[in-house]
Amino acid sequence: MSSQTDVLPHDPAPAGCENCATPLQGEFCHHCGQSSHNPLRHAGHAIEEVFESFWHLDGRIFRTLRTLCSPGRLANAYLAGHRAPYVAPLRLFVIVSVLTFFIAQFAVHIGEPSSEAVVKGNFEEATTVAEVERQRDEAIRGLIEGKAAVGNIPGASVGFDRSIKALRKQARERIAQLDPKHPSLQQPLESTGPAAEAAPEAAEAPSPLPPDSTLTPGSSASSATADKAGDAQAEPKGFLNRWLKKKAQRAEENWVRFQKDPELFKNAGLKAIPTALFFMVPVFAVFLKIAYLGSGRLYLEHLVVALYSHAWLCLALLGIFLLMALDEWIIPHAAWFASITGLLQFVLWWWMPIYLLLMQKRVYGQAWWLTVLKYLAVGMVYLFLVSFAAMFVLFTSFINA
Repeated sequence: MSSQTDVLPHDPAPAGCENCATPLQGEFCHHCGQSSHNPLRHAGHAIEEVFESFWHLDGRIFRTLRTLCSPGRLANAYLAGHRAPYVAPLRLFVIVSVLTFFIAQFAVHIGEPSSEAVVKGNFEEATTVAEVERQRDEAIRGLIEGKAAVGNIPGASVGFDRSIKALRKQARERIAQLDPKHPSLQQPLESTGPAAEAAPEAAEAPSPLPPDSTLTPGSSASSATADKAGDAQAEPKGFLNRWLKKKAQRAEENWVRFQKDPELFKNAGLKAIPTALFFMVPVFAVFLKIAYLGSGRLYLEHLVVALYSHAWLCLALLGIFLLMALDEWIIPHAAWFASITGLLQFVLWWWMPIYLLLMQKRVYGQAWWLTVLKYLAVGMVYLFLVSFAAMFVLFTSFINA
């Protein structure tokens, strides 16, 4: 039998705050702010507490996003003191930006082959194993020639390699359908079809010495070679020189890695963009402060406008990335769907600058001609800085990936 002190699931809420013992007058303590709901009593409150710090399951995140879709409405409400119904601007910006560029890693692709479906259709039309092998070999030879033609262009060779691998896989599947006991099915997949020829080794440079001459440890040529080798292996002096050498070596290694898999470079850049935006938002608020010096608004009020502006931009990009993902999943089965997603992406791209203009007009309430003038001035300067920041992010991502 349980004791009288055991806490039961249906126990009523305490009369006083369990944290500071202040008498409760509602669901939250007016002294320390702690909720009267104990997550140890009710499983529902425990689950809600897990997600509440991020999503606020009380509905604020959905109400905030719905209000954000109307240009300037959310910023005006927050600046007017209606803060309780909405997620704070900084929190909203962090949530939406992280989610946006997380989805972008799955929606944006680099170096993907585009001819796989066509090649597969050709194999399906073949009626004999010999015909499948002939089509496979011809297609692979063409891809090998194309790969040799593009040389060392980053990302280009990756698409050819993936297409060759897809060709071999599709040909094997068709051969298995035509003749399940064919001997080629026992071979490794990489050995089927023609293989890329190894690049010829560089011809050795002719020696400046006569054929019958030899180098001795004391000869001048041997000394010069040893001196050059010593200079090449010498460690650079100074912290800055050593740091630069280390970064240069890292960049050279990453160049080889990105040539093999450009997705690494894409993922590194997308992970760094939210951090860059986090530092660019206060800069945008400074521009708003300068543009509206006579408005009487404090810098933090301009920062609220900047945060909601960037949250909207991230939300629009999130919609575009989701449409790109839908394209990849649905278009192979319904080609007509591309016209719908293409139109929606076009609308989102154009609605972003229009939204920002309407937001600036509604928040600051100045004449249209003056709003447009300030919008263009602030926009051009900020666009230049954002472009510079994007290039810097891509460069640092390339170096440090």
